[in-house]
Amino acid sequence: MTLRVAVSGSGQMGARILTTVAAADGLEIAGVIEKYSHGRTYALSDGRTVPLTQSVTGLRDLGADVVVDFSNAAWTEQILPLAIEAGVSPVVGTSGLPDALIEQSAAACAAQRLGGVVAANFALGAVMLMHLARVAAPFFDAAEVIEQHHDGKVDAPSGTAIATARGMREARTEDFGRNVAEQETLPDARGAALAGVTLHSVRLPGLVAHQEVIFGGLGETLTLRHDSTSRESFMPGVLRAIRAVPQLDHLVIGLDRLLGLRD
Repeated sequence: MTLRVAVSGSGQMGARILTTVAAADGLEIAGVIEKYSHGRTYALSDGRTVPLTQSVTGLRDLGADVVVDFSNAAWTEQILPLAIEAGVSPVVGTSGLPDALIEQSAAACAAQRLGGVVAANFALGAVMLMHLARVAAPFFDAAEVIEQHHDGKVDAPSGTAIATARGMREARTEDFGRNVAEQETLPDARGAALAGVTLHSVRLPGLVAHQEVIFGGLGETLTLRHDSTSRESFMPGVLRAIRAVPQLDHLVIGLDRLLGLRD
């Protein structure tokens, strides 16, 4: 069976997804949803053209089985409920989504027995980093996360950093202990905090997506690090999610759950 995939957004990430899906066995591009494009067709990198719509409601006309969305939170908030209502399985990697939207989407998918995936990160190495951070979390009382992204990223801290800190806290019985400076000579110099984990965000040209988790203990530190040096790193996870959703009857939150790393 060939799965028809609509792609929401045609920026750098959307273009990479389009190229990957178009070349994958058993998948075909149903069309592109791009608010800032013009015309009725979109030219793929291999020269073929597919339908193009500028409105989220245009998804209904594309005949898609799956919609992949890595756009921005405001756009995803529009397309995710509509996709579920239309019976189109969502695969979403947009960062900064409200918890309420994810909870509502999970309930809607469950009611329709519709499969879908929402994940903070689709790079398999980043998912393994998050998993290993949960494994280590009960054995250390202090931890900090340094996440680095390109300067076009709109949210800080990253969704991956937040998910990492939440997962670490779930693995413990209490918050981490956190150093609070007695004198902070510049505001927010110590970064943000979540469950006692200090989060630092770096935004620079030349970066893609990078994260370090540093645990501190008596006389030792443990550092876990992952680097995405190109957007290609996300494509194996995206393909896994696309191919998995027809067999699902609910919304899977986190690629680690799709990979069987946790319930």
